[in-house]
Amino acid sequence: MRYYILNAMLLVFFIPTAKAQNSGNKSINLLTQKKGVSIRALSIPNENTIWASGSRGSMAISEDGGKNFIWKQIQGYEDRDFRSLHAWNKWEAIVAAIAAPAIVLKTKDGGESWYKVYENADTLIFLDAIHFKDSLNGTIVGDPINQKLFLLTSNDKGEHWQETAAAYFKSALKEGEAFFASSNSNIATANGSTFFVTGGLSSRLWINGTAQDLPMVKGKTSTGANSIAINPSKYSMVIVGGDFTKKENAQNNITGFEFSSYAKPKWNSEVSLKYKSLSKWVLNKKLGNPHGYKSSVVFINNKWLIACGTSGVDLSKTKGKKWELISTESFHVVQKQAGKQAVFLAGGDGRIGYLNFDSF
Repeated sequence: MRYYILNAMLLVFFIPTAKAQNSGNKSINLLTQKKGVSIRALSIPNENTIWASGSRGSMAISEDGGKNFIWKQIQGYEDRDFRSLHAWNKWEAIVAAIAAPAIVLKTKDGGESWYKVYENADTLIFLDAIHFKDSLNGTIVGDPINQKLFLLTSNDKGEHWQETAAAYFKSALKEGEAFFASSNSNIATANGSTFFVTGGLSSRLWINGTAQDLPMVKGKTSTGANSIAINPSKYSMVIVGGDFTKKENAQNNITGFEFSSYAKPKWNSEVSLKYKSLSKWVLNKKLGNPHGYKSSVVFINNKWLIACGTSGVDLSKTKGKKWELISTESFHVVQKQAGKQAVFLAGGDGRIGYLNFDSF
């Protein structure tokens, strides 16, 4: 939402483990920092490989599970903000810059060189997030243009992108409805469906082009859903957000759904019952509120969740029913480490942190 590598500048950062500010004894280990860089996207394709991207054309890459990070700038794009990122392995990754001209770049050599796979010079373009449901099929979402949400898809590992036809959207866009480019996590896929969440004056969950109002704070450009997470078994969905101008406000900052193949429709009369997939996700009314505004959420396993934002970091061991504030440190995005009960977090000043749950 609105409101050529520099080889000579390659720097390897290994910062002795520091402790992020926390409430209690569950400390977040700070692994690296880079002043003046805001990280909004993390991608962790395997246990050892971590990619991060953000402002000033900056990338941070680790090939050893976060022990060391290499910082790079993408030559020619030093003033761009890459808030969308997906990595397949330590060699291949794709990034998208948010505003006009919208640029999508891909690398096959670990970020040593990049080539353009998409460009859009429309002055209204604003790309918010990228998500691949498998190695080949990806989606990029963007803010509305001409009263239609902007959606790109690729079926060849991001080499080519096509704009989705207007017929895909079965629900009309509401006034002031858009996306937040806060954590590259407002898209998800599960059980054959594609989901994304909008915020602003209206906040809705979209399933395969059909929208449902969310019981979350709304009515301002700073309010609504920011991030969506689905657990590994694909039966629980949690959505977080709030009002980023009131980071301590915990009211209506979360909602969720449970998947059931036999559930009766729970949607309002505006949604036609012929869209059978909607009847399988039932509103979860048992969720508790995390502490304040949250821009990112992820499942650690089928029951444990972690959410972060400018208000701090919260942990739930009960699928979101109860939350514990485990750190008051601000982070924009959190992602699970592949193959481990652990997460990486990233935020302002290039801070990348690590939290392992083996001792919890």
